[in-house]
Amino acid sequence: MNVRAWPRSLTTRLALLFALLTATLLLVVVLVQGSAVEGHMRELDDHELTGKVTLIKNVLHDAEPSASLSRRLDDAFIGHDMLAVVLRDAEGRVLYALRPEFFGERQLAADSVLDVTTTWEKGGEKSGEKGAERGRDESSKQYLGLETLVEALDSRSRPTRLRALVGLDVSHHLRFLEEVRKRLWIDIFFAAIIAALFAWFAAHRGLAPLRRVTATARGLSAGRLGERLPERDAPNEVRDLVIAFNGMLERLESSFRRLSDFSADIAHELRTPVSNLMTQTEVALSHSRSPDEYRDVLASNLEEYERIARMVSDMLFLAQAENGHLLHSYSSRLEADEVRALIDFYEALAEEKGVQIVLTGEAKLTADRSMMRRALSNLLSNALRHTPSGSIVEISITRQGCLAMLAVKNHGDTIPSDQLTRIFERFHRASPERHRHGEGAGLGLAITRSIVETHGGRIEVRSDAGVTTFTLHLPLV
Repeated sequence: MNVRAWPRSLTTRLALLFALLTATLLLVVVLVQGSAVEGHMRELDDHELTGKVTLIKNVLHDAEPSASLSRRLDDAFIGHDMLAVVLRDAEGRVLYALRPEFFGERQLAADSVLDVTTTWEKGGEKSGEKGAERGRDESSKQYLGLETLVEALDSRSRPTRLRALVGLDVSHHLRFLEEVRKRLWIDIFFAAIIAALFAWFAAHRGLAPLRRVTATARGLSAGRLGERLPERDAPNEVRDLVIAFNGMLERLESSFRRLSDFSADIAHELRTPVSNLMTQTEVALSHSRSPDEYRDVLASNLEEYERIARMVSDMLFLAQAENGHLLHSYSSRLEADEVRALIDFYEALAEEKGVQIVLTGEAKLTADRSMMRRALSNLLSNALRHTPSGSIVEISITRQGCLAMLAVKNHGDTIPSDQLTRIFERFHRASPERHRHGEGAGLGLAITRSIVETHGGRIEVRSDAGVTTFTLHLPLV
């Protein structure tokens, strides 16, 4: 069957399949039971014919030769309106006839006497031994007949063999079977319709969660991502879909929320330098100034441009990292000497703040050297920024199995637990005041996480009792 011919509605398909299955099962039952009933009726008819032949034999055997044959047989067949009997002698003369119209010309023909028992039907062909056939005559009557040889005593008390034709009108049985078949066909038709209706109703109820999923998906918008489907009322076959759909909504809601926050953060971060540029430019243009004053304004504007350029560069780097478009090379090796060189770069800033940087351990890992230097630089500058004077920033490199563990630990204020879960988000700062103190745009830790994940590693942070530790887990190969 062509799949395109099926209706697109799953409910209609289930209803049609259930109706087809019901009709098929009922049809099989009807055929089996109809065959059994027909066979049983045929067995009863055969038994009736055999019984009447036995009755004829008993009448002919027990009767006296001088008694009238017709009278004895008429008395024996009183009340048998569906029965026909014809007795003939060896020469074909009819000795007794009861409703001979039941028989056809072939059965009444004066053929030679058969010495076997056969059965036939009017208008049909003779069957094999002990067989039977059915047919219709002009009056739509159907008969079942039996032809056999019986023994009787002639007028001289000598045994003689007679040809006995016994016929039985079975039209009422066949009409009953036909009526039953017609009624069963009608019953099958209505049963299939009822089954289809019940199946459609059950499928319609069962697929209600799918319609709710569709309605929820159709009504989704940026302001309605908080909607969820009830999982408890969903059937087992649809519950996984509902759970997956709710999970998708949660991810979409989280992504839209981050995107919205990201857009707001971008606007907030750009507003300050753009506002500074506009203010300084307006002040400079308010009246004539000396070349040195214009030079100072341009230098200040350049600082703001550099800040904007760094932020745009960092945002581009994050976008490339999230989309897998970063160009990296893992052919270089990151060793402890690289970390020492980075420490030397920040040594002046550390001495200015009165902070000491300590490096312990050593491990070699294959990574993109420039990207890893940037990640470590972000962590080290972040640690120096939040470490009080007189404290130590510890950098440790260890090896654990097939991983290299690089940890940056500093003393300072404990980061609240609610801030730890968001510390790697873009533009996130643990305190709003840090932005006013000249800190970066809040993209350094987000960039660090992207670099680590690009290398197939992960980063985690712990802050407890005034000690904050950032740990990088990186594969050695």
